[in-house]
Amino acid sequence: QVQLVESGGGLVPPGTSLRLSCAASGYSFRSAAAGWFRQAPGKEREFVAAIRSSGGLTYYADFVKGRFTISRDNAKSMLYLQMNSLKPEDTAVYYCTGRKPSNMGLERASAYDYWGQGTQVTVSS
Repeated sequence: QVQLVESGGGLVPPGTSLRLSCAASGYSFRSAAAGWFRQAPGKEREFVAAIRSSGGLTYYADFVKGRFTISRDNAKSMLYLQMNSLKPEDTAVYYCTGRKPSNMGLERASAYDYWGQGTQVTVSS
């Protein structure tokens, strides 16, 4: 049974940091890319960041470049998202994603086979 379990969300003031973690199980995590998406109230789910299977290549949405860093530990089947300089507009439910080996583009939600339940991030003073 495939499981992706996020943790690390919370309520933080603007300008601070959070680190999201995602524990993957039930599939070959190390064999494929993984990513993070988010969905704010009243908005569509959007791509945040992705990382290739080896961790050597990363991709980011323009609105998080320079602030967020995606990483992975294949030995532990863990995915991470370090979020710095958080802004109120970063408030959303953040979802961890995984997939089977594929050549599909990484920025599309349809390119991922597995999704976590989401973790709430609220940035507010």
